[in-house]
Amino acid sequence: MTTGALWLTAIVLLGSCVQWLTGMGFALVAVPALILLLGPTQGVVLANCASGVICAIGLAHGWREVRWAAMVPLAVASACTVPLGAWTTRHLPEPVLLLVMGSLVTVAVLLIVRGLRAPALRGRAGAVGTGAVGGFMNAAAGVGGPPVSLYALNAGWTVREFVPNAQFYGFFVNVFSVAANGVPRLGGVQWVCVGVAMTAGMLIGRALADRTPDRRARALVLVLALGGGVTTLLKGALEL
Repeated sequence: MTTGALWLTAIVLLGSCVQWLTGMGFALVAVPALILLLGPTQGVVLANCASGVICAIGLAHGWREVRWAAMVPLAVASACTVPLGAWTTRHLPEPVLLLVMGSLVTVAVLLIVRGLRAPALRGRAGAVGTGAVGGFMNAAAGVGGPPVSLYALNAGWTVREFVPNAQFYGFFVNVFSVAANGVPRLGGVQWVCVGVAMTAGMLIGRALADRTPDRRARALVLVLALGGGVTTLLKGALEL
């Protein structure tokens, strides 16, 4: 196995494990590393595919707890902005795209840490607004979860309430994003590595879920995501 395949396995394994621990986080943790390893376009579409599969598996167990009145407008709004995000990924020069992706991840993490609260993030209007922003971010940078996290924070949802709704949103926004961006162009060995890593990450994450406090898991996601976002931003700046 090549060094690149080993790195790919490690990144997907970590992202999958975090996703099962917290209900989201695959993209935040994995996207910065994937775009540095595979390039912006392939890194994003791989994150869309992997995150969508993980969300689908999780949603199969938690769909009864989805808050349809909030999540359907949010998902529809995300579908409307995915094409703009896909266009951005295809047309920006790679250094600029790295800057945009790194900035989006970094700002998103800082807003979550800050716990931004605003009337505009509540109710039906908040669902539509966060869905639209999330759809663009997911297709452009593979990271569509932070706006939904801010919506859930302002709606006063608990972690238990948030997880199935995040999985519902993650499944649909990633389906839209894959439809717009296509599937990643990986070799056979790479696909095997991704499949094995996702399965192992799921098993490890589920085993650790009951033993890891929510606050500690959330802090791990944010630290990893912030480090990756800043690294990507700096790489883009240096390549300009």
